Amino acid sequence: MRIGVMIGGEVLGQQADLERLVRQARQAEERGFTSAWVPHVFGVDATVALAVVGRETRRIELGTAVIPTFTRHPFTLAQQAMTVQAASEGRFTLGIGLSHRFIVEGILGLSYEKPTRHMREYLSVLVPLLERGSVTHRGEVYRVDGELRFPAKDRVPVLVAALGPAMLRLAGSLAAGTVTWMTGPRTLETHIVPRIRTAAEDAGRPEPRIVAMFPIAITHAPDRVREVAGRLFHRYGRAPAYRAMLDREGVAGPADVAIVGDATTVEAELRRLADTGVTEVMAVPFPTDEADTERTLDFLAALP
Repeated sequence: MRIGVMIGGEVLGQQADLERLVRQARQAEERGFTSAWVPHVFGVDATVALAVVGRETRRIELGTAVIPTFTRHPFTLAQQAMTVQAASEGRFTLGIGLSHRFIVEGILGLSYEKPTRHMREYLSVLVPLLERGSVTHRGEVYRVDGELRFPAKDRVPVLVAALGPAMLRLAGSLAAGTVTWMTGPRTLETHIVPRIRTAAEDAGRPEPRIVAMFPIAITHAPDRVREVAGRLFHRYGRAPAYRAMLDREGVAGPADVAIVGDATTVEAELRRLADTGVTEVMAVPFPTDEADTERTLDFLAALP
């Protein structure tokens, strides 16, 4: 199973810092991680940041986790994605998602109407542009007829942040896979993996990529560190989409799905995820103390 890492610190509530993000990307590449991912929250623009990172790294895969769709026309996002792909010489994966109603409507003042229809049409425009370079689409939301002039080698795979049944069907049938967050191993095994695999198979698409994002810490004080995780990630437990996944898992909050413990415990949890059908774990190391964070990164990067 591939191991990637979230960089930049915004998922932890830290202030955006482009220099730190570039430094962490270089360090992730030097350590041997297969991929480095950047969130798109309220700081750096993830696509712009990864265009910079793409010129500062050479081997590591780069991805967004994830770009909100309601704020960008799919043609515009396709242009941005192809530009990042050119900057990174073919190492870019585009992760997209609906975001949340309380952000789209409450903060941005946009409509969150019919999110499934929105995502279906969004992918119907975005994916052909990124896979073939052109699209003709006539829908209720988007009416697009155009092409992008990039070399065929710059085509970009798309992952969809999908948790509910409708989004999983779209991710499997129209995209290359999914990225999950706040979703435990039992929910991945019984809900996420079988639904997206069935959707991909029914659509005649390749087996989907399933990237599961988890807070991870190697520590000899798991109870204390889990308390830290609870404080750092508590806000995610209030978002309805994540709350539904935590309820499905049967846990109280985000700390309960964090992967925390000594090296043996953490490795066993990662092997369990691989057995469920997860194709890649995206680690979110969190600051318990500097030694623990560095130990976690070194351990994860060294896993076969």
